[in-house]
Amino acid sequence: MIIKYDNKTIDVVECKTFFSRLKGFMFEKNIEHALLFDKCNSIHTFFMKANIDVIMCDSENKILSFYSNLTKNKIIWPQKKVTKVIELPVNYFNVKINDYLDIKQ
Repeated sequence: MIIKYDNKTIDVVECKTFFSRLKGFMFEKNIEHALLFDKCNSIHTFFMKANIDVIMCDSENKILSFYSNLTKNKIIWPQKKVTKVIELPVNYFNVKINDYLDIKQ
């Protein structure tokens, strides 16, 4: 699976199981891909070793929120209309609110 935005792509791993959704990027130092959490509208960064960017989208992949360089021990509380959360390396995409991500299998 990949995400494309502004002529740039990144490999994505979809977190489907309870354990993969719980773990996310916890304890990882070098983040080189993105994680997709479907049917999700909040996250935490407890036990993170590296900062991340977080994109929150609706069901049509419209960007509703963007958090840049999110540090450890933070919580993003549930947000209305958000159905997908993407965690990715810091500064990988320079996204704009209300743009759309292209997510492909």
